[in-house]
Amino acid sequence: MLRFLIGRLIGALIVLLVMSLVIYLLIGLMPGDPIDLMFQADPTLTPEDLAQLRAVYGLDQPLLSRYAAWLGNALQGDFGFSRSYRQPVLEILAPRMVNTLWLMGISFVLSLAIAIPLGVLAAIRQNGPLDLGVNVVALAGYSMPVFWLALLLIYLFAVDLAWLPAGGSGIDAQTLWGKAQFLVLPVAALTLTGLGAITRFTRGEMIEALRQDYVRTARAKGLSYRRVVMGHAFRNAMIPVVTIVALGFGTLVSGALVVETMFGYLGMGKLMFDSILANDYNVALVGLLIATLLTLVANIIADIAYAALDPRIRYGGGPA
Repeated sequence: MLRFLIGRLIGALIVLLVMSLVIYLLIGLMPGDPIDLMFQADPTLTPEDLAQLRAVYGLDQPLLSRYAAWLGNALQGDFGFSRSYRQPVLEILAPRMVNTLWLMGISFVLSLAIAIPLGVLAAIRQNGPLDLGVNVVALAGYSMPVFWLALLLIYLFAVDLAWLPAGGSGIDAQTLWGKAQFLVLPVAALTLTGLGAITRFTRGEMIEALRQDYVRTARAKGLSYRRVVMGHAFRNAMIPVVTIVALGFGTLVSGALVVETMFGYLGMGKLMFDSILANDYNVALVGLLIATLLTLVANIIADIAYAALDPRIRYGGGPA
């Protein structure tokens, strides 16, 4: 297991390195020049000033040379300087990342807490009214684009009913509810779009597990239906579900970036969106790498969960 984890960590570092190059090149090739934006903000800058700024920011160097310089500094803990905020990138990203982790964490836990029980109940009551209702809700959540659902929630609960704020982060709120109410609609949008796939996958795997011979054998031995379902079928059905949950985490990260922009929530996604518009490359680059890192960590945790759910699985090439 230890050898497997070391291998996965090395693989994750290689993926991060490759992704840093790809993202750096893509951002560098985007249309728009930050020096032109500086000139538009301050037309008194002379051509000599602009040339000096271009040299200071390294923009007079080839793209690969700039990447090599950035990577060398990043390996020493220096991830660059934000031209828009005039602060080190990590100082800007740290508080925004905390907000994003709250948003993603609550949505992720709620998705699992709602989707897995619904999937199990639908499988047990297959083809009944409960199964039909769960399928309709899951399919609706799975089919709705997150930005469309965000707009719908804003219209219903912020504009029409005026129960909740349409956007913001509640930084200046003095009470817990004052802060939490800004999370309700973004969390609802992420949770509803995330639980559809998990619910349908859990239902399918549970139905398949309940048809297996070992379930019939357990019932024949006199075990209660509840014990057979939760102690035998559920445990085995969760092994493939872990895969869809891990893969869905990447979707959750991208969904959080969209939701933050839609609700004006001051998280990492909103910061990256603003940074890309302002050609603030360093902030966008580090933000995208953090999103990639979160997805890689989720996949490593999923691999560990395989072994926890099924002791027959052994990593590292040893005998089972």
